[in-house]
Amino acid sequence: MTPPTPLGLVPAPVRRMVRAEWGSLAGAVRDGLVRRRAAALTVTITAVFLIVACQYVQNQPWGREPIALLGYVQADQPWWGALLRTPLSLFVPAPDLPVWGGLLQIFVVFAICECALGWRRTLVIAYVATLAGTTYARIGIALGPGGPLGLPPETAQVHDTGPSAAVVGLSVYVCWRHRAWLTGALTIASMVVEVHAKPNLAGREHLVAIGAILVVCAVGTWAERRRAARPGRAGPRAWLVRAADGLRGPHGYPGPPLLRVLRTARLLRPHAQRPGRAAAPPAPRDGGAHECEKPPSQSWTLRRSRLHRAS
Repeated sequence: MTPPTPLGLVPAPVRRMVRAEWGSLAGAVRDGLVRRRAAALTVTITAVFLIVACQYVQNQPWGREPIALLGYVQADQPWWGALLRTPLSLFVPAPDLPVWGGLLQIFVVFAICECALGWRRTLVIAYVATLAGTTYARIGIALGPGGPLGLPPETAQVHDTGPSAAVVGLSVYVCWRHRAWLTGALTIASMVVEVHAKPNLAGREHLVAIGAILVVCAVGTWAERRRAARPGRAGPRAWLVRAADGLRGPHGYPGPPLLRVLRTARLLRPHAQRPGRAAAPPAPRDGGAHECEKPPSQSWTLRRSRLHRAS
């Protein structure tokens, strides 16, 4: 009797639930690693290296000022200065948090997202979440501590750095992309509990980053449904062909210069040559008789041999 495997010890309902929750995401990660191998983790490895380098430099007596000048973002800075510091601030660890926690977060989440989404989309979502949190810090200080979204004035001197907002935003986005609804809901719930347990700038920025990514997900869902509702939606070329159909004559398109150029560039084709339509016979000449086709051209070697035999 074959001993049961560790997976066989798991009840079938649990296996089905895990497969429905993470099956698509695991398949995308596996395909990305098989297709690109080590290149699939280029951004992740670079991000981990930058975090370690920034942590080492800012802990040196000579390195804190350069890191603060290039990567520290605060709400009392000019907006253009914060935007210039944002690319590096994503990889500067927060001073009040252990760097190893940030390294583990960014390695796991960035690796999964880079394999499943691609490096371009991973960076875009990460920076959208980070910029949403940075923008909220300025708005919250302007509102003041009275409202639910307001922040006290002393928050303007807090260093708004670290990859935590990007990690949270990427987690929510990849869960939406691969329909891991339970994991996404648990991520959002944990951020809400964090804000209630420790109401600080970082927790509120996490919620704002989640809200910004949810807006991105809502726009993506709307675009997917619209594409599904119009499976045969015409592109620019099809619209151009339809618009020019009214100018087509019985023997093809007429001869204005623009239409001749478009037809030469294969953007417009005669009505009989478009797929799905039967080719129309050429118009008869001289009382209905069709013009005889010209014989195919003969090669120069064949013609030369015939001339030699004739002579």
